[in-house]
Amino acid sequence: MGKKEIETKIIELKDEYLQLQHNLEKLEYVNGNIAPLEKRLVELEDELSTLNQQLRKLS
Repeated sequence: MGKKEIETKIIELKDEYLQLQHNLEKLEYVNGNIAPLEKRLVELEDELSTLNQQLRKLS
């Protein structure tokens, strides 16, 4: 994966992360099941960490 592809993927994942956080807040407010969203947020954090490491290696 090239530098530009990594940067684009990071932007996409950050956008998804923000959307999930917003949805999580809504579900918490109505006492909904937040476990799947929390799991996905953790997955996104891991993926973002990996991509940022790859980006640093390329710089």
